[in-house]
Amino acid sequence: MGRIKNTAIKTLGSELIMKYGDKFSTDFVKNKEVLKEIIDIKSKRIRNILAGYIAKEMKRIEKTGI
Repeated sequence: MGRIKNTAIKTLGSELIMKYGDKFSTDFVKNKEVLKEIIDIKSKRIRNILAGYIAKEMKRIEKTGI
């Protein structure tokens, strides 16, 4: 079982997917690079958590076809 992401990560991740959804993919490393360009996150840990959450959500979106 994985860790549960907090509300701030989920909210920010969802907002970024809504706004920049075409730039993100299911690839974690690519999402990290996109996040560096889009917003300034000083914490590497938070950026990695956010990139992982976005990758997971993009996989879910791809699977369900939303």
